[in-house]
Amino acid sequence: MRFAGRTALVTGAAGGIGAAVVRMLRAEGAAVAVADRDLAGVEAEAYLPGDLRDGSYADGLAGAVQAALGRLDILVNNAGVITRGPVTETTDADWALSVGVNVEAPFRLCRAAIPLMAAQGGGAIVNVASCWGLRPGPDHAVYCMTKAALASLTQCMGMDHAHQGVQINAVAPNEVNTPMLRTGFARRGFDPDTAVAELGRTVPLGRIAEPEDIAEVILFLASDAARYMCGAVVEVNGGKPVK
Repeated sequence: MRFAGRTALVTGAAGGIGAAVVRMLRAEGAAVAVADRDLAGVEAEAYLPGDLRDGSYADGLAGAVQAALGRLDILVNNAGVITRGPVTETTDADWALSVGVNVEAPFRLCRAAIPLMAAQGGGAIVNVASCWGLRPGPDHAVYCMTKAALASLTQCMGMDHAHQGVQINAVAPNEVNTPMLRTGFARRGFDPDTAVAELGRTVPLGRIAEPEDIAEVILFLASDAARYMCGAVVEVNGGKPVK
């Protein structure tokens, strides 16, 4: 029960990684507030549905958790979108969605959460970046750019706010077997099961990650065991490089 008596906010809580994080945090004693556009089927202590592209909604989430649960100890910025294609095939709508969800929303959430955490003596923020933000990947220019921005923001905030007792780190997965990944395969005309199996053969460990593989690392970074980590970006890739 590493998180007994603590409260957490998880964005993208209805997705694969987010749902795993919520389940695991609650199993270890945390009271969890969840944020997503549709929270049907998600079990939590507080529900805060909305669109993270709405600045006022994102700005108000940390305070809403404090009002609902009494405090905010852990923030997991998990919500994200993937836009495929080179810059020349990226629309203004693609750009606005990617930057809004992957960069601006975590910025707004961190900006609001850090003072609340500092005032209560500390807290932990874990951002979900990507291996694709640490090295270039083919045909995902804007996605890679946004995840690189989130990784850099994490490194800077980790340094800037360590003295306030707020540990800020990120996890950087490679491919994860989530509904978002499977939907992307289906949209492009591939059978998701076949595509996931083929991807697995490119990973030294023999499979792509399951949501729980990433959630375990997120919980570690949110726990006291990571107390000496500030601004770290931890790759969880099964040994597979971006290529």
